[in-house]
Formats: sequence, C-alpha cells, structure tokens
Amino acid sequence: MRDAYHEELDSIGDGLVEMARLVGSAIGRATTAILDSDLKLAESVIEADQKVDGLQHDLEARAIALLARQQPVATDLRIVVTSLRMSADLERSGDLAQHVAKLARLRYPAHAVPADLHATILEMGQLAQRLMAKAAEVIITKDVDLALQLEQDDDAMDLLHRTLFQHLMDDRWKHGIETAVDVTLLGRYYERFADHAVSVAKRVVYLVTGEHADEIQTDVQQEIQA
Repeated sequence: MRDAYHEELDSIGDGLVEMARLVGSAIGRATTAILDSDLKLAESVIEADQKVDGLQHDLEARAIALLARQQPVATDLRIVVTSLRMSADLERSGDLAQHVAKLARLRYPAHAVPADLHATILEMGQLAQRLMAKAAEVIITKDVDLALQLEQDDDAMDLLHRTLFQHLMDDRWKHGIETAVDVTLLGRYYERFADHAVSVAKRVVYLVTGEHADEIQTDVQQEIQA
C-alpha cells in the first residue's frame, strides 16, 4: 500500500513537470507566432492550452483523493498542498502564453509588434522559456540553490519590461495608441509568466525545507553580513 501511495505522490510531481514543459513550449511558440504573424501557429498554441487545463484538473483530483484516503502528514502533506499551488501557477502560465497567441490572431495578418521592438520581445520570450525550463528542472531535482537563483534570473525580465516602457514613453514613438496597448499587454504577459516560474521554484524551496524562500534568503544575507 505504501509503495502505491508514494507512486501516486511521484506521479503528481511528474504531472507538474509535464505542465511546466508544455507551458514553456507554449510561450516559445506564441512568441514566434506574434513576431511572425503566424496564424496557424497561434491557433495551435490556443488549442493546446486545453491539455494544460486537463492536466491541472487531473492533478487536483489525484491530490484531493490522496488527502482524503491517506491523510498525509509532515513532508508528504507539504508535497500534496504545494503541488496544488504549483499546478495553479503553471495553469496560469499556460493562459498567459495563450494570451500572446490570441493577440497574434487578433492582429493577423498585421504584425502586433513593431520591427524596432522585435528583438526585445524575442528576448523576453526566450527568457520566459528558459525560466520555465529551469523551474521544471527544480521540480525534478528539488535543488534549493537552483530554485533560489530563479529570482535573480527574473531581474533580467524586469529590465526588459522597463525597456519596453522606455520605448512607449519616448517622444519618437510613431506606432499609434493601438500598438502601444498591444506592446503594453505583451510586456505584462511575459513579466507575469516569469513571475509564475519564480513562484513555482519558491514553492519547491518550501516543499524541501519547510521554510519560505524569502526567509532563507534573509538568513543567508544575515550570515554574509555577520
């Protein structure tokens, strides 16, 4: 019975990894769709989000069943509860990738992103994909140090987000209000996607240590200063 129980716990972790890989792929493909004005690719991203939703629903059902049947305690309880929260982060990440794809579809056959911002949006998309890939690795390895690195990696996304706004506020902006709104939304989608990847990693820290990531980082800083 206990072997079956731990197999179920492991399967929940496997489901989280699959969700992370799917949404990481989705944000990469959505970025290509928005930059290339690729309607077919955008539609495929939009449709594929159903699989992410289905995985989340399945994971929630299995986690709740485990709570009801096994009444886990200590670390096992943290695994189940934290997994539920991570699945919500990952599902929301999939929605954000879908939002990028829907914007590509809305503006087709025109391009939503001006040529002078292609490089910035491409970099944001690639960074979002890397952050989610690292989050998936953290789920697999339970590497606390790697998990804590993600927040520092996210600083690059925040910088790119600010770069977009600098373009929007520049007196030389010549692409109109509609495009400015599109770019503002895109920046927000990528920034929030990155935040969810960081959140997943932080939840792994709590799962492994029983402490929140912010508490551990504070302790480390105090040790350095001592």
